Amino acid sequence: MLEAGKVFLGTSTRPEYLTLKLANRHGLITGATGTGKTVTLQVMAQGLSDAGVPVFCADVKGDLAGVAAPGEVKDFLEKRAADIGFSDEYKLEGAPTVFWDLFGEKGHPVRTTVSEMGPLLLSRMLELNDTQEGVLNIAFKIADDEGLLLLDLKDLRAMLTYLSDNADAVGARYGNVAKATVGAIQRQLLVLEQQGGENFFGEPALDLADMMKVTGDGRGAINVLAADRLMQTPRLYATFLLWLLSELFEQLPEVGDPDKPKLVFFFDEAHLLFDEAPKALLDKVEQVVKLIRSKGVGIYFVTQNPLDVPESVLAQLGNRVQHALRAYTPREQKAVKVAAETFRPNPAFDTFKAITELGQGEALVSMLEGKAVPSMVGRTLIRPPSSRLGPLSDDERRQVISASPVAGVYEQMVDRQSAFEVLKARAEGRATERPAATTSTTSRTSPGFHVPDFGWGSSSRQPEPAPQPEVRDDPRQPRLDEYESPTARARREAREEREARAAERSSYGGRQTIAEAAVKSVVRSVSSQVGSQIGRALIRGVLGSLLK
Repeated sequence: MLEAGKVFLGTSTRPEYLTLKLANRHGLITGATGTGKTVTLQVMAQGLSDAGVPVFCADVKGDLAGVAAPGEVKDFLEKRAADIGFSDEYKLEGAPTVFWDLFGEKGHPVRTTVSEMGPLLLSRMLELNDTQEGVLNIAFKIADDEGLLLLDLKDLRAMLTYLSDNADAVGARYGNVAKATVGAIQRQLLVLEQQGGENFFGEPALDLADMMKVTGDGRGAINVLAADRLMQTPRLYATFLLWLLSELFEQLPEVGDPDKPKLVFFFDEAHLLFDEAPKALLDKVEQVVKLIRSKGVGIYFVTQNPLDVPESVLAQLGNRVQHALRAYTPREQKAVKVAAETFRPNPAFDTFKAITELGQGEALVSMLEGKAVPSMVGRTLIRPPSSRLGPLSDDERRQVISASPVAGVYEQMVDRQSAFEVLKARAEGRATERPAATTSTTSRTSPGFHVPDFGWGSSSRQPEPAPQPEVRDDPRQPRLDEYESPTARARREAREEREARAAERSSYGGRQTIAEAAVKSVVRSVSSQVGSQIGRALIRGVLGSLLK
């Protein structure tokens, strides 16, 4: 029943497949709690992995981690395999898995910098109003103009304090900045820190190449984000996944329609992305969903109700798996009606009625086939997973983490000189040394659980401290001098531009800072000499993050 170029999902009146060439056309997995959405996700993720496609998915309940371990022999699984004619091909094995965790407890730490997150997504994360978002944009603009690196939350706090202390000069050039508004943003930053957000911002920042690895035998890595604790702060969860999508959109090259996706992204609890989202953000999400297909990335939204996804996004989702929905209330009846109407009808049964009658592990399936035409909907028994149903123990998880190809790369946090240190030195009138770094974690393995050698190889990439920018000695010269004559300002800016170009030429062959590497393909350079010249403005992408 296995066919080349396809992922077997289950059997209706015929085998149901996800065609790899059309897997980047996005999809939707819906159904009420307990109907089998997680198992379907696990089956699809492991099938894509076996086909050489890296996968990212969030483990909201903790039981998706079982994909890393071989399944156990169970009567009901063997019966399901026999019922769908899959007994001969059914085998028990784990998938190559990499665990990630924003808090660094159940996986490798995931970090980005404040600059890479950008003002739009950060405003969404902090739940700022329009006025507060405008002030945050000014903070980013000044940091970009002056070459101040915003790496972690203390950098952003220092930048906001700078705005408050220089409100008159800033307001004359960039727009009004009220101290009360700055104070409101600072309070929201405090809330974010209490929720654990300070773990997410810093260096080393995530390299997306580490989420797109393939094993020696050609299987794609399944990247599992531990999200059980993260779900306690749903806005942080949704914004993080949206940031990750925007990074993929901005970094990956155009590939058109490849024979199989470069990455498939499962967005579990997708309603959190769209709840109370402003129209401007929804427009950006729709744009990313439409265009990221040509980057070879497939997005699959997983949620309970198809009404959770806006129509403009729903229209982009060609591959559909619908588990059972109940129709006890008017809203539930509307949801069933919407779900039924999105399928290509099958004259053999009433789609509306079938959705309310589906059993556990049964779903209505319609996948794109041929020339991207949806198949006729089929009432499908989903195949049993090859990996474990249920979570890993703590010892098993630690063993998988220690055998990971990125073990040791992200565990140690680096705190280099950035906006906080520069602004502090400027205020004190002297250069300060950056504080010594960091934290580290250790992993233990359990002799009772063996992780297969997937041929990852050892990772030679380790974080290295970047060169430190020179801090200006004279704190009395203002960075925002509103009182220069136009002629003096023009001369100063021309001189600073010449110095920036000279520094750029002299830096060739040396090690680049993270900020310079991030924007080199878009602009000539961002000056690393923060004290002696003004960096060029950073270029930001569709969701406000740094355009790589």
